[in-house]
Amino acid sequence: MLLYLQAFLQEYWPHFVFLFTFAAAATAAVHAAMNKTDVRAAIGWVGIILLSPLFGAFFYLIAGINRVRHDQISQQRDKSLRHYSTLDDTPIADVTPYSAPQFASLQTLGDGVSSFPLCDGNHIQLLCSGDETYPAMIQAIDGAKLSIALQTYIFDNDREGRKIVDALARAVKRGVEVRVLIDAIGSKYSRPPIVHLLRRQGVRTALFMTNPLGMRMPYANLRSHRKILIVDGCIGFTGGMNIRAGFTTGPSHEPAACDTHFRVEGPIVLQLTAVFSQDWEFTTREALPYDIWCCESWSPPMPRVPARCVRSGPDRTILSTHHMLLGAFAVAQHSIRIQSPYFLPDVALLGAINTAARRGIQVDIVIPGRNNLRLVNYAMTAQLDQVIRNGCRVWRARGPFNHSKLITIDGAWSYVGSSNLDPRSLRLNFELDIEIYSRAMARDLEQRIDAEIENAEAVTLEALAAMPFVKRLRNKIIWLASPYL
Repeated sequence: MLLYLQAFLQEYWPHFVFLFTFAAAATAAVHAAMNKTDVRAAIGWVGIILLSPLFGAFFYLIAGINRVRHDQISQQRDKSLRHYSTLDDTPIADVTPYSAPQFASLQTLGDGVSSFPLCDGNHIQLLCSGDETYPAMIQAIDGAKLSIALQTYIFDNDREGRKIVDALARAVKRGVEVRVLIDAIGSKYSRPPIVHLLRRQGVRTALFMTNPLGMRMPYANLRSHRKILIVDGCIGFTGGMNIRAGFTTGPSHEPAACDTHFRVEGPIVLQLTAVFSQDWEFTTREALPYDIWCCESWSPPMPRVPARCVRSGPDRTILSTHHMLLGAFAVAQHSIRIQSPYFLPDVALLGAINTAARRGIQVDIVIPGRNNLRLVNYAMTAQLDQVIRNGCRVWRARGPFNHSKLITIDGAWSYVGSSNLDPRSLRLNFELDIEIYSRAMARDLEQRIDAEIENAEAVTLEALAAMPFVKRLRNKIIWLASPYL
C-alpha cells in the first residue's frame, strides 16, 4: 500500500501542485476583489496574483491583507478610547475668533472625522530637532511623580536613546508607573534593539504588532508610526520625531537631521493619553487606570489655543487624515504651505492641491533636497510635474535632511504630527496628528517653512524634462511601487 501511494504521488504530484496553486491564487484574487476599496489596489493585487499565482498569493497574504479588521478588533480598540474621550472638556462652539471664518466648516468636518472634541485651553510649544526636544523630554521624565507613557516608531540604541532609557530607569526607581510601546519593525532600526536594555532596567516595554499567523515576525505593514510621551497625564510631547541621535548635533558638530516636535499642555494631553492607552491595551490587554494616567485639572501657560488630536490607521479611522486634508485644501482662500519629507499624495489629494492652485491659492511645497530614502525620492520626483504644471511652487531644500511634517492654511490653521503625505501614512500606518486653530502657531510654522524656502532651489518643469531619459524612466518605475515604499 505504501509503495502504491509513493508511486501515485510520484506520478501525479504536478497535478497536486497545480491544484494547490490554482486554489491559493483563486482564493487570494477573490479576497482582494471583495475587500479592497480602491479599484486600483484591487486591480494591482489581482494582477500580481494571476501573473505569479503561488508567489503572488503568498505576497498578498503577507502584505496585502488588513488584519486590523474594521469590526471586532476595531471595537476592542475603540472601547478604551470612548471611555477617555468622554472625560474631555466641553468643546468650543466657534473657531472664527481664533482663526478665520472659512474654518468654521472645517471644524464641522473635524467633529465628524475625529473621535475627539475640539477644546480650548491648550498651550503648544514648538521644539526644533533633538537638541531642544530630547532635553525637554528628559526634564519632564525626571519630574514625573505618577506615570510616564512613551510610544514611538523608532527608538535607537544610541547615545540619545540611552539617555532617555536612563531617565526612564530613574523614574522606575522612584516608583513611577512607566509604559513604553515601540513598533515591532521600528525597534529593529538599531542593533542590538533597545528593548532588551529597557527591560533590564525594569521598564515595562511592549512591541506593537508582532505575531501574525502565529509566527515570530512583525507585520510587513500596519506599523505604529505615532510618537507620544505623556508625563503624569499633564504634560505631553508629540509630532514627527523618532528617538535617535541623528537629530542632534554630535560631538564633532556634524550637521544633524532636522525635525519638528511639540510640547503640549491642556485638554489635548488627555486625548494623547486616550490614544496611548488604546494602543497599549490592544497590544498587552492591560487597561490603564484613569486615576494614575490622567490629569483632571490643568493650568497651562498662555497663550492657549483650540486643538485636537486626529488619529488614523488601517481600521475605522483609515481615511481620517485624508478627509481632513481634503477639507482644508478646499476651504483655503489665500495660501497653502506644505513641508513633507515624503510627498507622494494620491490622486484625490493631488486633485485637491491642484484645484486650489488653479483657484489662485498660493501653494508652496517644500521637500528635502537630499532624502534619506532614495527610492522615495525617485518616486516623488516622478510626480512633481503634476503639481508644478498646475501652478504649485515646489522647493527642494538645501542643507541637512528635514523630517518635519507641517501644513498651514491661510496663516490661521495648522496640521502637524506623524503623518507623511504618502500612501503608507495615509492608508497603512497608525498615525497621530493635531489640528490647531491659531494664527500665532501658523505664523511660527510658516516662518520655519520660509526659512527652508530661502535656502532652497525651485523645481521647474524645464529641469525635470532635462533629466536623462534613463533617470526619468527609473523614477516612473519606482513611482509605480509608491504605495509600498
